[in-house]
Amino acid sequence: MIAPSILSADFARLADELAAIHGADWVHVDVMDAHFVPNLTLGLPVVESLLKVTDIPMDCHLMISDPDRWAVGYAEAGAHNVTVHAEAAADPVRIARDLRAAGAKAGLSIKPGTPLEPWVEVLKEFDTLLVMSVEPGFGGQGFIAEVLDKVRTVRGLVDTGHLNLLVEIDGGINAATVERAAEAGVDCFVAGSAVYGADDPAKAVAALRAQASAANHRFTA
Repeated sequence: MIAPSILSADFARLADELAAIHGADWVHVDVMDAHFVPNLTLGLPVVESLLKVTDIPMDCHLMISDPDRWAVGYAEAGAHNVTVHAEAAADPVRIARDLRAAGAKAGLSIKPGTPLEPWVEVLKEFDTLLVMSVEPGFGGQGFIAEVLDKVRTVRGLVDTGHLNLLVEIDGGINAATVERAAEAGVDCFVAGSAVYGADDPAKAVAALRAQASAANHRFTA
């Protein structure tokens, strides 16, 4: 699965930018509040507007303080998947249950420096694990390959039935990194500049998907 990040899109033309990624599996929306991360992007009113102009399932990544208060609003608006940060959530289990009750899938994200092990049991409540492969807050950063150890660990837990979730990765995903991430066991790839920096974003989505599929096939064969 490929989830283009509109953080790299033209904010003045967001409806057109969504139309340009036809064929994408999800559209990734980075919500930043300038508190949890040192940047400010967009919030629920913009998400509500975007939901009116696209049929692509919306993947809302909340890089915000106090997600316990705000996350459910995105689910109620119609977001397909709503992800909160383990480092910011006071009660991640309750958030997961509330998101599901509101009709969305529940995601948990961990920063590059956050260990996976303390969150394994909590992840039984979630549908998605979003592994950050850059420090959250800005697009266009370089890929941190060390996080793939976490991906391999959680992939093993999924494959053995200990967890039942989708493994997503966000940060520095492009033609040079997508295969390594796929081989480690990623299911869904967030890509910003690799898609929106291309002449044809839809073709870029298809090319990344083909690379990931080929790498995953080699790894599982």
